[in-house]
Amino acid sequence: MKNIKYILGIVPLLVASCTSLDEEPVSNQVTTQFYKDQSEAISAVNGVYSTFLFGGDDQTLYNRGIQVATEISTDDYIAGPRAINTNVRALAALTHDAANDRMEAIWEDSYKLINAANIVIDKVPFIASDKISESIRQRSINEAKFLRALAYFNLVRWFKYIPLVLHETTSLSEDNLYVEQADEDDVYAQIIQDLKDAENLPEPTAYATEDVGRATSGAAKSLLAKVYLTREQWQLAASKAQEVINSEWYDLFENFSDVFNPQTENGEEHIFSLQHKGYTSGSRHHLAGCEATYEVPGINGSYADAYNTNSDLYASYAKNDRRLPVTLITEQVSPQDNKTYTLSAPVFNKYYDNSVVGAQYQSSVNFPVIRYAEVLLIYAEALNELNGPTEVAYEYLDKIRSRAGIIKLAESAPNLSKEAFRDSLFEERRKEFTYEYQRWFDLSRRGADYMIKKLKAAGKTNVASRHIHFPIPQRELDLNPKLKQNPDWVNY
Repeated sequence: MKNIKYILGIVPLLVASCTSLDEEPVSNQVTTQFYKDQSEAISAVNGVYSTFLFGGDDQTLYNRGIQVATEISTDDYIAGPRAINTNVRALAALTHDAANDRMEAIWEDSYKLINAANIVIDKVPFIASDKISESIRQRSINEAKFLRALAYFNLVRWFKYIPLVLHETTSLSEDNLYVEQADEDDVYAQIIQDLKDAENLPEPTAYATEDVGRATSGAAKSLLAKVYLTREQWQLAASKAQEVINSEWYDLFENFSDVFNPQTENGEEHIFSLQHKGYTSGSRHHLAGCEATYEVPGINGSYADAYNTNSDLYASYAKNDRRLPVTLITEQVSPQDNKTYTLSAPVFNKYYDNSVVGAQYQSSVNFPVIRYAEVLLIYAEALNELNGPTEVAYEYLDKIRSRAGIIKLAESAPNLSKEAFRDSLFEERRKEFTYEYQRWFDLSRRGADYMIKKLKAAGKTNVASRHIHFPIPQRELDLNPKLKQNPDWVNY
């Protein structure tokens, strides 16, 4: 994805101008004068991608924002020794409230991205036909719809009651600024429609080298399968996942470690990833820097994200599970004195880049938003919910276990009930997708009882039923009189 990686450092200035509400004349000037030809359409879409990694406080969305705002509130994570922000520590302890600034950050950055996508969707159709090819016009619009759908999918799962804004904010009028919350079903209907439109994107193999990494038809189908799964529309989820599988566009890497190897980025398992390129993209890799420890001389990590030692995650891996040394490490060789150091607790390791040992904020490990392993597990889960643990459901779950080098579930537990298979599948998701922004969403969609059970077992006794969603940020309530707090969060 060369043209996206290397343009990201420039485009945020444009995006900020397009989405700012501080000075209406600037916004109007940029959006009316910029969308004139094909190159500007492509740059504008690149700007939407960049919003996942750039924002107001350098910790946006898929560059630590989601980790701080959601994953740290689960059973497997805590605020690390150097996480000094009181709002972060409150989230880890589940003592947060609507005034927590991390909630505000992901809300604000998500709507910045949505507004940038809306501008593309609104403006690109009107570029003169002699200034843009029809294929690039449609690709640009559908890329923006895919990215908007992803942002709304996150928002509705986090907050449940959210405004649904589908056009550029062009003025400071009350009608534009004071938007009511939409019905949850209406938000999901729009997400699904956007992804259906995005299914018309090029196939993964159709992109030229310089465009590898963009959203594709396969990415739209895969995310749509996940949306259906979240909505418990089991047959639709199974059918869409099967469509991706049958396309033969993707496969599992033979080695799990290749998922997080810069040399194999955008490979056969990567359906959609956010691109990182150390020293060139203009954004620090917070995931890599914050997972890395400071206990080993020469590593120089901030260790702001830490493993919860009250969790049973580390112990749940079989000792021969090939995912374990990639996911969590308990010792590390110092690049400074070449000694092996035993760590005080397991440390997350997926985004560690050996090429920048002492500068992990410059890691070039991409972040996988959705990969083929998840499509296989979506298919297995949907089949189980439809018909119980069929032979095919076992088969697709066991593709993940086989790659990990551990005994197949069909051999170790061949006669599970639907409920027991569901629990086994969620534990497989937990181990497969550790530190990939999946755990909180999985706990939430299983419901309050499941989340409370898991978090209390991990020592997080403050958990309550309201924690399956987050409070509407207080700042947004103060600014917009039409917004209402989530019922479960009133008086908290």
